[in-house]
Amino acid sequence: MAEILKKIEELKIKIPTIRDYLDFDKKTQKITELIQKSEEEGFWNDSQSAGKVMQEIEELKKEILEVEEIEKKIADLAEMADLAESKKDEIEIDKEVQEIEKSINALEFKTLFSGEYDRNDAIINIMSGAGGVDAQDWSEMILRMYLKWAEKNNFKARLLDETRGQEAGIKSATLEISGSFAYGYLKSEAGVHRLVRLSPFNADNLRQTSFALVEIMPVISEMKEVLINPQDLRVDVYRSSGAGGQSVNTTDSAVRITHIPTGIVASCQNERSQLQNKEQAMKILKAKLHKKYLEEVEEEKIKLRGESLSAEWGSQIRSYVIHPYKMVKDHRTKHETAQAEQVLAGELNEFMESYLKYLKK
Repeated sequence: MAEILKKIEELKIKIPTIRDYLDFDKKTQKITELIQKSEEEGFWNDSQSAGKVMQEIEELKKEILEVEEIEKKIADLAEMADLAESKKDEIEIDKEVQEIEKSINALEFKTLFSGEYDRNDAIINIMSGAGGVDAQDWSEMILRMYLKWAEKNNFKARLLDETRGQEAGIKSATLEISGSFAYGYLKSEAGVHRLVRLSPFNADNLRQTSFALVEIMPVISEMKEVLINPQDLRVDVYRSSGAGGQSVNTTDSAVRITHIPTGIVASCQNERSQLQNKEQAMKILKAKLHKKYLEEVEEEKIKLRGESLSAEWGSQIRSYVIHPYKMVKDHRTKHETAQAEQVLAGELNEFMESYLKYLKK
């Protein structure tokens, strides 16, 4: 029982640290501000925006309540341990301690989410790079990998746009992942992904290296840093090329929006109506413009520090080797595994966690 009591004390010590990391005072203040906002006249005029505010209130309350409940369980367990009389009692208490330990580990993982947009939904943009048909096939493999990851982790995934290759795979695809901390998890995936394998598209079955670029952007409803002038936008409508419902492929429902000053393009063709496609395309455009703004700020900082800028279109963040051996390695964190098939089947959490820890350092 002495060992169990020691564990309970260790868990008890972790709680104040978790409270500090999760910034409970700030969260409590944020809840108060959001509740006041929800009580303002006309709050429900925009039901979509109001719904997001109410959802954020619930999520913040849930985080606070979760810690408070764990704190109470630890106190109860300490009392139970003092009163325990039999080996059976000791086994039951030890099981409870292990469950609380799991809950605390999950909370400690949440402390790694410290970015401004970590809580937001995310947009994934996948583009095939060098490697021809193999690269297009690789891009589709990456798309499936993120769809499987979303499914395994209870995130909602929606394909917004897709341009298929003539022979196989995809030239590009845009995916929206919705759920709490979607961007926080997925920001580890931004960069160039490299695949080494025996090519299924080569008659001699030669070893082939393929590349795909993955962009990760938070979904932002309001941008304080970037103002979009409607006159700077060109909106084109065209017939969808993707598979879809009744109206898709029969009407000009697909929408492409071009931001003329920057040349940034956002498109959506997988929704049923032109209006829905336009709304989604605007969402993607906002995310891309915000990403460009952040990149310009970072470039300016680098210039001020006197560092040289790389002329490469992206940095290789991860390699997936299928032949002559099996290995997936992240070049930033050095985390690696021989379970390449599992990673391609959506088992990405270890890579995401190692990246968040890497950022924390």
